[in-house]
Amino acid sequence: MAHIQLDLDGYTDLPEGKIATVVTHLEMLEKPALKPIDRPDLSLQQADKMDPEAYRKLFRRVGEPWLWFARLVMSDEELEATLNKPTNEFYFAMKDGEPVGMVELNVAKEDEVTLSYFGLVPEAVGGGAGRWLMNHAITQAFSRPTVKRFWLHTCTGDSPQALQFYIRSGFKPFKRAIEVADDPRVLGVLDPVSAPHVPFLS
Repeated sequence: MAHIQLDLDGYTDLPEGKIATVVTHLEMLEKPALKPIDRPDLSLQQADKMDPEAYRKLFRRVGEPWLWFARLVMSDEELEATLNKPTNEFYFAMKDGEPVGMVELNVAKEDEVTLSYFGLVPEAVGGGAGRWLMNHAITQAFSRPTVKRFWLHTCTGDSPQALQFYIRSGFKPFKRAIEVADDPRVLGVLDPVSAPHVPFLS
């Protein structure tokens, strides 16, 4: 793993082909009062066993505008092993028989749950669908009597609305970090026009 010196009081140039985002970690230490959202067109479905290709397709639809790439660079074997770990749970917002949103929970620890991925396909955004899905995510996380913490992280590559959405949902920021990665558009994993809010330097 290569290293560069970080200037803690100024700018640090990145090597060619790299991107950097500021990551905010947020946590929820008790289940908040949830405002009911009426979306009779949506239903929640838990997946018992994940098909890697179906997952990749939805992951790309939800995450390409926000530079989601971690699962797209995995081999079929790596992805299948990750998807079928007993500590990972997958829930989908279904509309007209098709998945339009995803919640991925990691329940590896007895007293906490991690919200690994959360999002909607672009055409499903709006009308309270995100709030509806988050209500279900929170409910599932705290359905375990031993859970005392539900947490996640978001970054400046995500939707500009994401951070405030999580805060309004009851999460509180507690840590900040910098993530540096290979630009997935340079790798050919995502289209160069993806995520224009993070300019592609060709």
